[in-house]
Amino acid sequence: MTATVARGKFITLEGVDGAGKSTHHAWLVEHLRAQGRQVVATREPGGTPLAEKLRSLLLAEPMHLETEALLMFAARREHLDKVILPALSRGDWVVSDRFTDASFAYQGGGRGLSQARLATLESWVQGDFQPDLTLLFDVPIAVSRQRLAATGEALDRFEREQGEFFERVRQAYLQRAAQYPQRIRRIDATASVNEITETLRKIIDGFCP
Repeated sequence: MTATVARGKFITLEGVDGAGKSTHHAWLVEHLRAQGRQVVATREPGGTPLAEKLRSLLLAEPMHLETEALLMFAARREHLDKVILPALSRGDWVVSDRFTDASFAYQGGGRGLSQARLATLESWVQGDFQPDLTLLFDVPIAVSRQRLAATGEALDRFEREQGEFFERVRQAYLQRAAQYPQRIRRIDATASVNEITETLRKIIDGFCP
């Protein structure tokens, strides 16, 4: 008789641009691998060849708000089908830089698309599927903007938005955290890298079976 493979866990990292989640995404993946877990590191929009092409369009090309939301969820559908769900079925853990909370924050909070439309897309694309754990890196917008400027890198279409846009995004994230306290853990991203790493270590070690 073939043994049943335990389903893997799905962890997402969220936050405004400049919150520092990419740095901690890499640390988290290595931390889990050091524990002997098979880990798939991925991101949104993106994660598959087709979704990465959609990412290029989304980050560069001006478009209607609804087009933006539809493309985000189209990329997510591919990501789920080709990467996330197969990995979880194999028993692997998946760590993604952004998922659906980002759509509620950016297209909803930032751009003003109605929560009802986003909820319809969410239900259509992923049913009741949700991350097992979401780490929300929260930082004042003034700090996140300073961090982005300090990189010296060219900014994409979202990163070029004004501070008011990102404040709406941040508030939408905090509302999501209040709505789903069992899943979403807020991280004070103004702390030092070492302090954040220790916080993450405690959260993950408490979360892991």
